[in-house]
Amino acid sequence: MKKSRKEIQTFLGPETTLEGKLAFEGTVRLDGHFTGSIESQGGVMIVGEKAVISADISVHTAKVSGKVSGNIRATNRIELHPPARVFGDLGAPVVVIDAGVVFHGNCSMKPEDIANSKTISLVEWQS
Repeated sequence: MKKSRKEIQTFLGPETTLEGKLAFEGTVRLDGHFTGSIESQGGVMIVGEKAVISADISVHTAKVSGKVSGNIRATNRIELHPPARVFGDLGAPVVVIDAGVVFHGNCSMKPEDIANSKTISLVEWQS
């Protein structure tokens, strides 16, 4: 039986601290502390409410409810849900930021080429 993408294959619990490079396929849920880099061509990364992540992240889909310090790039979408606090740039074809989220950085949304798309500062946008 083929595993669904929504099934969590890896879980980093709230009492766990990890440092290094995380490369994965499938779905990973992080609820602990992680420092380093996170990469996945087709994976889904879920950052739980109590997670503290200090890393540049490059994944298929990112769903964030915890604290992330670092840039997040996704080939599909990025979702920020309260009480998320994100300090870094976002780049994905679809970016969803719910009310109650703290976001400090730039956001780039361009389906064809995220890496080369123009960034817009939220501070400039609100002016």
